[in-house]
Amino acid sequence: MIKRTLYFGNPAYLKTNNEQMIIEIAGTGEVKSTPVEDIGLLILDHQQITITQALLSRLLANNTAVITCDDTHHPSGMLLNLDGNSLQSQKFQAQIEATAPLKKQLWQQTVIAKIENQAAMLAFCREENKLLIRLAGLVKSGDSENCEAQAAVYYWKRVFPDFLEFRRERYGPPPNNLLNYGYAILRAIVARSLTGSGLLPTLGIHHRNQYNAYCLADDIMEPYRPYVDYVVWQIIRMNGKFLEMTSGMKKQLLAIPAIDVKIDGKKSPLMNAVQRTTASLSRCFEGSGRKLLYPSMEGCLPL
Repeated sequence: MIKRTLYFGNPAYLKTNNEQMIIEIAGTGEVKSTPVEDIGLLILDHQQITITQALLSRLLANNTAVITCDDTHHPSGMLLNLDGNSLQSQKFQAQIEATAPLKKQLWQQTVIAKIENQAAMLAFCREENKLLIRLAGLVKSGDSENCEAQAAVYYWKRVFPDFLEFRRERYGPPPNNLLNYGYAILRAIVARSLTGSGLLPTLGIHHRNQYNAYCLADDIMEPYRPYVDYVVWQIIRMNGKFLEMTSGMKKQLLAIPAIDVKIDGKKSPLMNAVQRTTASLSRCFEGSGRKLLYPSMEGCLPL
């Protein structure tokens, strides 16, 4: 069952009772409830939201990722369960002891999957993608020739309409804002699934920034990024140059966990596909598998 993504953008009081999240909407007297076990992602986007410690405890026990947003309405923090798997110590140890050759092989698979999905996205946009297809076939262990960066330069020049004169910059003009928001949601989904698979999101296979608490999440989310790009492309198609964040755009981005992707030859909601990816990663660390399961956009873009 796919977990729900809940977003709160207005003042509210959130508490728990009988395994339910109780929602009191400020100023209206309206009270709603939803089972805690159904929530996979909770986004708090208002400075006057109050949430009880009891509810936070229940959410984290359910492996719900709780995201808080700053006063510009962008995700600024995330809470995750520290005890998400019954064999956590064993899985931590296998992850810590992973050899450099294994990490390089896993990163090679990750980069290939990302470039192939970027190529599929360009094909959808009716842009030339032969260079990306060629680069995907040239990726070596550890991506020693940095094919990922070469692909990114080519991809970002072509994926969005020419009238935007787009450059991918984290703090750049729109649609960078939409990409950042979508990637933050994706990062939370991946981090949640990593903890559920008994892995440490901090210890990456490629990313190693000492100030980054989610290096592994940033690694594993790479092949999923083009799905966010696809959602942003759809927003651009509907809004043209008018890309300052609206509630409608936010709603489209919040639907990312539920979009259909193709993984291992079958369609699956993205959130469920991420769980399969992180489970396959855990098997690779433990030595019972050698292949990371990633989704393929080729011939299977979301509707």
